[in-house]
Amino acid sequence: MKKRIVIALGHRALGTTLPEQKKAVKTSAAVLADMVEEGYQLVITHSNAPQVGMIHTAMNEFGKTHPDYTVAPMSVCSAMSQGYIGYDLQNAVRAELLKRGIFKTVSTILTQVIVDPYDDAFHHPVKVIGRYMDAKEAEAEEQKGNYVKEEPGKGYRRIVAAPMPKSIVEIDAIKTLVQNDQVVIACGGGGIPVLQQGNELKGASAIIEKDYASGKLAEGVDADILMILTNDKMVDIDRDTEHPRFLEHITVEEAKEHIAADQFGVNSMLPKICASVDFITAGRGRSAIITNLENAIDALKGKTGTIITE
Repeated sequence: MKKRIVIALGHRALGTTLPEQKKAVKTSAAVLADMVEEGYQLVITHSNAPQVGMIHTAMNEFGKTHPDYTVAPMSVCSAMSQGYIGYDLQNAVRAELLKRGIFKTVSTILTQVIVDPYDDAFHHPVKVIGRYMDAKEAEAEEQKGNYVKEEPGKGYRRIVAAPMPKSIVEIDAIKTLVQNDQVVIACGGGGIPVLQQGNELKGASAIIEKDYASGKLAEGVDADILMILTNDKMVDIDRDTEHPRFLEHITVEEAKEHIAADQFGVNSMLPKICASVDFITAGRGRSAIITNLENAIDALKGKTGTIITE
């Protein structure tokens, strides 16, 4: 019985610009192909912050100079980023597998994730998006009902909500592909945030935290392992003290103690730890790994990384 892993690629695994992404996904594809060769069923998800910001800026600037075209809502920008990143990533993984004599379909699923319209996050937006604006442009954004944030000396930027994911619309399609031993790319950038209104799904002006969506995806496909890739080999605590420590193998209870002690950055490591804890506690025999791309294979073998278990 093959073990199933959901792996969440971070920014470094994708790059920022078009040429950077083309190069970065080839490096990432080699690691992902190693996992397939090790006998894992693979579900891939990824971040999209630079890409969705680029798309949002480009579409809005185009709308300003072409009055017949409307600006693109966040949900549409998210969908475009999933397709753009998935296109490069699935082709890179497919090519790497074929080079190794492995014939396996790699598919990107444009994934919608339902969020709660009453989530408090909609009243306290935190995710920065788009280019810097002057005061006049910022005022125009606020008149549209959008939120903006001033960065002293730089200007204003739009900020959007980061609601928690409730459910994944296309989860049955994703599960079908995984159960047939195919490689799947899904929930890119946290998924396209949507609100359920009867039988209709309406795009939400939000960005879902990729780590929480990754955990929800791992739950949905009943994965054995959730691996979240970041910049560092291991998670550290007590960073601002004389004796910082790296976490190697910790339990869920120990992770909760560190969370209660405010050991993790709210917008950096905390979502990764919380998503890992939620995933593990939602099933039996599960584990989570937090490490970087370079050490992903060794971390799967228990040689490095931060490993969280029951």
